[in-house]
Amino acid sequence: MDDYLRRAKELLAAHPLVDGHNDLPIAMRHHAGYDFDRLDIAQPAPALQTDIPRLRAGGLGAQIWSVYVPCRLTGDNAVSATLEQIDAVHAMVRRYPDTFGLATTADEIERVFASGRIASLLGMEGGHSINCSLGTLRMMYALGVRSMALTHNDNVPWADSATDEPRHPGRGLSRFGEEVVREMNRLGMLVDLSHVSADTMRTALRVSEAPVIFSHSSARAVCDVPRNVPDDVLAALPDNGGVCMVTFVPEFVSPACARWRAEAAEAAAAQGVKHTDLQAFEQFTKVWRRDHPKPAATIGDVVAHIEHVREVAGIDHVGLGGDYDGTDTFPVGMEDVSGYPRLFAALLERGWSEKDLVRLAGANVIRVLRDAEAVARDLQARRPASLATYADLDGDRAPGPSTG
Repeated sequence: MDDYLRRAKELLAAHPLVDGHNDLPIAMRHHAGYDFDRLDIAQPAPALQTDIPRLRAGGLGAQIWSVYVPCRLTGDNAVSATLEQIDAVHAMVRRYPDTFGLATTADEIERVFASGRIASLLGMEGGHSINCSLGTLRMMYALGVRSMALTHNDNVPWADSATDEPRHPGRGLSRFGEEVVREMNRLGMLVDLSHVSADTMRTALRVSEAPVIFSHSSARAVCDVPRNVPDDVLAALPDNGGVCMVTFVPEFVSPACARWRAEAAEAAAAQGVKHTDLQAFEQFTKVWRRDHPKPAATIGDVVAHIEHVREVAGIDHVGLGGDYDGTDTFPVGMEDVSGYPRLFAALLERGWSEKDLVRLAGANVIRVLRDAEAVARDLQARRPASLATYADLDGDRAPGPSTG
């Protein structure tokens, strides 16, 4: 294994590892109010799963930083909180210029990586961040956001989530939702289908003129939870050109952990706690797990998902999206961002070629972004920015600002 680990580290030093999802920004909000003086990630930060020493040990070449805000924030509150998240990532890049470099294009990812730094991209996690406004979507793009998951754990008015009751059964997307996808294509913003319902996935794949991503989702055939991707959707990825970036979240990769979470969710519901409210559910499980220990996931569980996606979608359509600092535990040996070389070592031991590992690491995602940029150039030459509104297309008034 030592030889495999050495080879894995050499591969990641030579080729960019692009991770699809890391929640460090919201973790910094919770732990330090975005103050990098209070919590300096240049030093080991035990309260987090991500800091610069461990990013370097993990061989990260590029990271899509999630600028996530909770679903309980809606309307103008969600937009403001998302802007604060974006500001935090820009501040982090400025604070640590020898470690990070902002990237908004495929070429910039490669240039930042070649400079010895970690290319930093921004990805919104949920359409509530744009408050049913295509103008807001465009301004998020102008601030550097290059992907958006259409939903998080709850539906938005125009898109159904994997973990909410369907609002648009059989379709997943409303007419305005389809227009959001089209405008994202025109901008060159990646359509992220993690968290959405299977119907939303299928409709978005039909509508999208550019490759999509799943920034942090695994294979439903291996672990049957709604957050994972069904085989028919994986099989459609080659025609679209998109990538499923396998996540490491134990409840999404290990059937035993998935059962544990389902039992915890049932117990939480009995006490009025929604399992989709991440903060409340995490607080509940901290107590519940004292009498109900959580099973351990393994690197082998993650490998099973990677190989399944490769088998169904093909080697050009698989990537990685760890979701570090987005959940409490990770597979043994991958407890934080330093663990990527161990995963690549396990794949080398299973006979993966270095050429295929380069695709998995980041070449596939860089190609997707480059393809999306080409589609955007073509669309911008043929059609103007959409001025459609939610009320225009869905015949309803968009929800107003939240008071919470």
